[in-house]
This record gives sequence, C-alpha cells and structure tokens, in this order.
Amino acid sequence: MAWRCSGRTNADLIANMHAARIITTDRVHEAMAKVDRANYVMHKSEAYEDSPQSIGHGATISAPHMHAHAIEHLLDYLGPGKRVLDVGSGSGYLCAVLHHLVPGGVVVGIDHIPELVDRSKGNLRQDGLGSALDKGEIVTVTGDGRQGYSDFAQYDAIHVGAAAPTIPQQLIDQLKSPGRMFIPVGTFAQQIMQVDKDENGKVTKKNLMGVMYVPLTDAERQQRGY
Repeated sequence: MAWRCSGRTNADLIANMHAARIITTDRVHEAMAKVDRANYVMHKSEAYEDSPQSIGHGATISAPHMHAHAIEHLLDYLGPGKRVLDVGSGSGYLCAVLHHLVPGGVVVGIDHIPELVDRSKGNLRQDGLGSALDKGEIVTVTGDGRQGYSDFAQYDAIHVGAAAPTIPQQLIDQLKSPGRMFIPVGTFAQQIMQVDKDENGKVTKKNLMGVMYVPLTDAERQQRGY
C-alpha cells in the first residue's frame, strides 16, 4: 500500500514505491533518486516517511507516493525542451524532480506565499540546483496559481498540488495542444483529474483516484487555516 512505502533513506523510499508499482518507469525512478526529499521538509527525521507534511503557512509537501503518481501520469508530456507549470509549488521538491525530466526545458513553480517561494529557492540551491535557477531552467514566482503563469505559457504539462473546487479555466487555456494536466478537484469529496488537450484543442477529462488535498485557495485564507 502507498502509505507503507516509507524508508530510512531516499533510496529506500523510492525502492519501496517501485516495489509497490507506484513508480513503474525507469525515468521516474531515476529523476526521483536525484532529489533528496530531506532538503525540502521542515523535519529531516521525517523526510522519508510516505506522508504529507507541513511546510508552514498552511501548506504541505505532498506524500511521496502522490508525487510519483503525478509524474507517472504526466510522463508522456515530459522530455527535452518541454515546459511545465507546478501550481502550489511549496517546498520546490516537485520542481526539482520535474527539472530532471525536461532537460533544456523550463519548470515554473508558482505559489502565493512569498516566504515559501523564497524558501523553495534555498531548498533548490541546497539540493545542488542553484545553476538551474540561475540559468532560468527552474523559475519560482509568487502569484495566484489559479490564474496560471502566462509569461511561459503554453505548458506541455501542468501539475496542481492543491484541490480546486472546479478546474480553473486559465489553466486549461495555458495548456499546450497537445498537453496534460494533473489536478485534484473537489471540496469534501476530491478526485484527481487528468485533463488532456489534443492537437486540435479538444479537452477531455478523466477521473483517476480519490484523494484528500489541502484546498487551492487565496493566500489570506490559507494563512489563517482556510
């Protein structure tokens, strides 16, 4: 089971997710192995637990198995030169993993809490990705992720790390044709939805699994606990 994938090291955690068939591809295994989760959590002793953890300001870093699910589902749209948007980028962890999957491309992380954006930059540098920040291969910005980030649109892939009541139209508009989005949707009952836009701009939606994410909301409501 996903919640049983915890390990004593980053390598253990990834191996356990592979054994549980959450990680099913070599590309995802290799990318996640390059990013040490201990550089992105507040309590390093809990870094390799397969659970969501608070990173302050009403935000969390998702459980590792959910990050793995997201990357596996987006993988067909990740590759050299691709552009990816991570909404609610928080700690910067997923931006780091995505960076290793889009060589020569751009990963944009957006979060509406300035302190988290600043901390994510420090986390990324601590994890050896300072040059990626300096070269603009990873871009972290403060803003309302529900509106996307038009400066780098269109995106081959979009990941959303918090649950929206409905899918923001701005994110669909900023998705490339073809492109794919992985987004939790709902309030009390939440579902991960895979949103695909084909080469003609036709949008289709598919429910993948039930989940429980923090809500995708404005900065003020998040800071006061929704």
